[in-house]
Amino acid sequence: MSAQQIIEAADRLSDATLTGAPCDPVRDLIGLDLKAAYEVQFLNTRRAVEAGRRLVGRKIGLTSRAVQQQLGVDQPDFGVLFADMEYGDGEEVPFARLLQPKAEAEVAFVLKSDLAAPDVTPTEVCRAIDYVAPAIEIVGSRVKNWDIRISDTIADNASSGVYVVGGPIRRLDDMDLAGVGMVLERNAVAASFGGGAACLGNPLTAVLWLARTCARLGTPLTAGDVVLSGALGPMVPVAPGDVLEARIAGLGSVKVSIGTLSTSEKQA
Repeated sequence: MSAQQIIEAADRLSDATLTGAPCDPVRDLIGLDLKAAYEVQFLNTRRAVEAGRRLVGRKIGLTSRAVQQQLGVDQPDFGVLFADMEYGDGEEVPFARLLQPKAEAEVAFVLKSDLAAPDVTPTEVCRAIDYVAPAIEIVGSRVKNWDIRISDTIADNASSGVYVVGGPIRRLDDMDLAGVGMVLERNAVAASFGGGAACLGNPLTAVLWLARTCARLGTPLTAGDVVLSGALGPMVPVAPGDVLEARIAGLGSVKVSIGTLSTSEKQA
């Protein structure tokens, strides 16, 4: 894969972000090459950091076995979280901030220590976690009509959008994250059901995979990082004016509202 193809793919996705107009898939430039896809992601991450955005963690995608099979992969993927992607519990997210949005309920982890070893153990991951909390991630795609394959979503920062962390925050002690049940409501109507087992069997398994992968890449997870561990159930389409609330049994709840379109946006 040539450096020019990596740059062209990154530019295409970056332009879609800036203009709010979804672009063609980038697999015509990078094929289904996962290494090339991450190079595209890393390039746009470096550009964002140089422009002043601040990294605060990572998000994991493709934790559902069904979705992995659909995209022809046997492992999750990941993207980065920036500070400007987080909204407060109950806050309104402007619809213009989103692009082809879909919502999913997740377990969020916040770390209290670094995870720098490529062979980090499950026990070490548990010890490194400060607390867990319910979260809603509103994913989005810069690619038209979500016409994605594995390389498209990786290059597109794992189809990231914005996220909200709810409460109360809880310690990991005595929690059975694999056994928790989840319901995600849209406008007070249940729209998605799931549970911890839908996320690689256990959200902690997803965090372990991420910690090892990032350490091998030389960009390890560090103290204070937020980790969104992956969907607990099917994604839910999001429209202007929607109110979303996720409840995860034994963990807590999180709520977010979506702004309505202005007159000029409706006309556009």
